[in-house]
Amino acid sequence: MELRQLEYFQMASRLKNITRAAERLKVSQPNITVAIKKLEAELGVQLFDRSQKQLTLTPEGTVFLNRIDIALRNIQDALLELNDYKQLQKGSIKIGIPPMIGAYLFPKIFSDFRQLHSNLDIYIYEEGSIAIREQLERDELDFGIVITTNAPSNLQLFQMSTNQIVACLPNDHLLANKTTISFNDIHEDNLIMLKSGSYLRQAILTEFDKHNIAPRIILESNQIETIKGLVASGVGISFLLDVIVHNETTLKAIPLTEAKYVDIGLAWKKDKYVSKAAQAFIDFCKTHLTVVQQ
Repeated sequence: MELRQLEYFQMASRLKNITRAAERLKVSQPNITVAIKKLEAELGVQLFDRSQKQLTLTPEGTVFLNRIDIALRNIQDALLELNDYKQLQKGSIKIGIPPMIGAYLFPKIFSDFRQLHSNLDIYIYEEGSIAIREQLERDELDFGIVITTNAPSNLQLFQMSTNQIVACLPNDHLLANKTTISFNDIHEDNLIMLKSGSYLRQAILTEFDKHNIAPRIILESNQIETIKGLVASGVGISFLLDVIVHNETTLKAIPLTEAKYVDIGLAWKKDKYVSKAAQAFIDFCKTHLTVVQQ
């Protein structure tokens, strides 16, 4: 008994027609006819009732089909899993990371993961959280380490941290000694903002709009060091996450009067097949973060 005999029998049973089965499997009709007759001879039973205009399974044929459906499915799954192991040994992962998160929050994750899986190619794509979430939905990325607040429901999320948005001011700013900053306090200040596609930018602009304030954006950049340098030099003020600036001495980081927090985590599309390589990265992130938090 050969695997192709079972596949021919299965397809002919589903389509109830030898000719259509041959077309679907891209083989000749005689090949399928001969293979099925040989299978019946080996089994010692008749699988099809050929007295009808279309192929009809005999009771024995129905029992046999139910069994081989499971067997063939298991074989297909085994082949996929073997291919997955090949991909784990020699594969790639595409990860989207906002510059702020990639540069400061979890760089060690990538370093440690590469040490364990040096044979994997890891491609990093720097975009804002909103842009990355859109790329995940379009199946252009495997993962995103992004701001997950208000993320679409079709994304699977693993939360890593919760962080506060803070206003960043020069040390000599008139408001530098305040404990909190309101949007009315800074309605006339020049702003240095992250570029479009950033969740942080969208959240801050929404707040300005709620307060009926037209923001005075003079510069846009996704380079965090550039933004911090511009703020420290007195060019304008900006908004970053507290974890990015908590040790800064060249500028003042002050919480907003109406405190705003965002969740950061690993995101991937729910209905997308998770390869062994991708699952290895998910498991590593979960384990690594657990160790860090203990």
